[in-house]
Formats: sequence, structure tokens, C-alpha cells
Amino acid sequence: MPRARALVLPLVLATTALLVAGCGASEVVPEASAAPAGEGSTTYPLTIENCGREVTVDAPPSRVVSLDQDSTEILLSLGLQDRMVGTASWTDPVLDTLADANAVVPRLSDNAPSYEVVLGSDPDFVTASFGRHFAQGGVATRDRFAETGIASYLSPTDCDGDVSFNAGGTRTTPLTIDVLYGEIRDLARVFDVADRGEALVASLKERAAAATDGIDFEGHTVAFWFADTKTPYVAGGYSNAALLASTTNMTNAFADQSDDWPAVGWESMVAADPDVLVLGDLQRDRFPGDRLDDKIAFLESDPLTSTMTAVKEKRYIALHGAELNPSIRFVDALDKIRAWWDANGSTL
Repeated sequence: MPRARALVLPLVLATTALLVAGCGASEVVPEASAAPAGEGSTTYPLTIENCGREVTVDAPPSRVVSLDQDSTEILLSLGLQDRMVGTASWTDPVLDTLADANAVVPRLSDNAPSYEVVLGSDPDFVTASFGRHFAQGGVATRDRFAETGIASYLSPTDCDGDVSFNAGGTRTTPLTIDVLYGEIRDLARVFDVADRGEALVASLKERAAAATDGIDFEGHTVAFWFADTKTPYVAGGYSNAALLASTTNMTNAFADQSDDWPAVGWESMVAADPDVLVLGDLQRDRFPGDRLDDKIAFLESDPLTSTMTAVKEKRYIALHGAELNPSIRFVDALDKIRAWWDANGSTL
């Protein structure tokens, strides 16, 4: 199920006191922002530590496949579309600011592609945000890719040492926002665009600081519902969604859950009776209630869920699936939470 991490944004945000809207969280960093040859350039061969493995590249990859939307949007934001030969696993449309760049990259699959389809694009580097793609039963293990000379990279937001949470591991500590920034910097070094990586991180920090300046939900409870009307998947206490809560001083109603997205019964949700509901607006149709309108229709028509305070007061904040995952879209999520707070915070 969805990946979200308690990117505990411990006011690294506050240290960025330039409350400037800046460039969009996911805008392509212009080519001009990259360092001239020789300044900040990567020295090859480059070896990086990645989720318990050493990844070595002898030169900047020229044919990369990204298996997840989150990873794809980082690569596009770094201006690397000319080196991308395939993307997969989309929950939402690509960001508007990245649409032109994305249009030139083949989409291998809306969901996870087969190993054979990935090999058919002849990649020299494969990235993933979810470890399940590299697990048995996924696209292929990292060892299998290595056997064919293809280097691989797994987002460190999915790792605790050498354990992947989306490949059967258990999260024991909250993720910090610095881990996401580390992913951006890793990929920028791999592709020899380190200055573009720093520019992207700086823009994210600026927007996050602006979005959270003065916002305070004063501990009101919130539940994050990602998907499924039958058995809802909600955000646990170490998730990216939990970070969004702690950053804005909301109390996650399911903070005692260690899984990122545990499945709970509706009785548990109703018993928690959150003040605010954050609803995943997924632009796909994989599970019942993926889309926002379907979620709201269910909540307001079901005899049990319609008794919740947040439903009776219609206190809904809609976020896209990619905004609920640890990705560059966490800033877009903060922007939307801020907009809801500005319009409705006084009613809590």
C-alpha cells in the first residue's frame, strides 16, 4: 500500500527564514543553475551507500527507468528527462510544471511493469521509491538487475539501514525530511548535476517555511485516509502524513500505529472521531473510494461514518496520493493544508 513517512520536519523549516514563495516545489531546475564544467562536478567512478548496499556508477547514467512517480518527479525536476527511457507506477497526473518534460519520456506502465518490459527499454540505471519493486514477486531484485549490468537505487525514505519498509520491513523510527533531501542530492551526484540538486532542495525549504509560518492546529486530531472504503488504509505514526500533522501541530489519531499505512476497521475510525479528515484524492481506480468524490459520498451516506465530527462539519482536506508519499510534493501538501487553515482554522 502507499508509502508515507513521518518526514519529521523538525523546523528545518523555521531555520529557513526567507519566507519567499520561490519557484514551485516541483519546477524543473533550469539548466543554467547547473555548475559549469569543473565546478561541483561528480568524480567517477562514484560509489554511494544506498539502503545497505553500495551502488557504483562509472559515468552519468544515460538510460534511466524510474519505477515510481515520486522518483520520476525528482528526476524530471533535475532536468534529466533526456536521460529517461521509462516511467511507471503513477497514482496521479504529473505536476503541471513537469508536464512538458514528462511528455518526452515513455510510460512503461501505469502500475508496476514486468521485468521484461523494463529490460526492453535497455536501461543502465533503475530507480524506485518503493522497495516492493525490488522484492521477490516485484519487478526484479536488485541482484537480478546487477546481473545484467544495471545499477539500481532505492529511495532512502523507504529504508532503515538495509531494511525496506515496503518490502516487508517494520519501521522503528520516524523519517526526517533530511532523508528526502538526501535522495535528491544522491541522484544529483549520480547524474553529475549536483548544483541542480542543491537548487531544488533550497526551493523546497523556502516553500515549506512559507507554508508553515504561523500555522497551528493546536493539537486538534486528524486522520489521513489514503484508500479503500471496505477497510480504510490510514496513516500511522511514523508516516509522511504524520510529518504533515506534526509540522502543523495536529495530533494524528493513529499515532500508535507503527506501519506507514495500516488497514483499520471503520469502527476504529469512528471511535477516534478526528476533528479533521485528510482524504486522498487518487487519480486512479484501483480500490473502491480512490477518488475524492467517492470518499466523501461514502462518508456522508454510511450510517456509521456519517456520525463523525469531521464528516458532520465537512472538515475535509484533499491531497493527491503523491502528496501523501514522501516526495517533493510534501510542499504542495503543506500549501494545501495552509490554504485550508487560512479558510477554516478559526472554526476548530
